[in-house]
Amino acid sequence: MSQVRIPGVLEGENLLKDISITGCCVECTVAPDIQAGIKYQLEVEPESASRIGNFRLQVESLWMRNDGYSTEAGFFIIASPKGRQFQNYVDYLAYRNSQP
Repeated sequence: MSQVRIPGVLEGENLLKDISITGCCVECTVAPDIQAGIKYQLEVEPESASRIGNFRLQVESLWMRNDGYSTEAGFFIIASPKGRQFQNYVDYLAYRNSQP
């Protein structure tokens, strides 16, 4: 799984749970101080098997859900990196998730 962070806001062990062209979901071990409707720079470190380098997304926080053990945060993707790196990563995850 990919690691994610928002410098100064979301540090530590945070996993990219889901991503598409329009949005993403992050699972956090500690409840982050993220405010709905605020824009953030989300740094993504893809797993090494993807052979895709780190990239940043400009996102807007939409929702947060706490289940007692972890917190999930949903984001709308405002801007993604230029070029094919982001699209290649979304395609890689879709392919990986479709395999039995």
